[in-house]
Amino acid sequence: MRKIGDEYGATTKRPRRCGWFDALTVRYAAWLNGLTAIALTKLDVLDSFETIKLCTGYRLGDQAFSDMPDTVTQGQVKPVLEEWPGWKSPTSDLRDWNSLPLAAQAYLRRVEQLVGVPIRYVSVGPKREQMICLQTE
Repeated sequence: MRKIGDEYGATTKRPRRCGWFDALTVRYAAWLNGLTAIALTKLDVLDSFETIKLCTGYRLGDQAFSDMPDTVTQGQVKPVLEEWPGWKSPTSDLRDWNSLPLAAQAYLRRVEQLVGVPIRYVSVGPKREQMICLQTE
């Protein structure tokens, strides 16, 4: 995932931490900041995966968290992951919602459901024209 997404520091070239989308953290950030929509970037990085995982909560021993755990607990919890089928087809040339693979559409709708705010933009590459607008203003 890091290599496909070119997730290395621009100056230092150090590898960045990468992982599956953490819907719980994004939901908390959306609530905390009063977000009304989000932009989801680098969808194209997921194009080659057989399955895609999505963090829907956390677990600490027998205790399950569906909301952000206390700060002191955050370093100890393990993610609860849903598995979604990958779409195994390139998205970088797609420019609208209807041309996205159905599996990608389902994944994005699940992200919206878990985060609690709509996705406004989805990027399928680094170029400006690779941004798909999902809602009108």
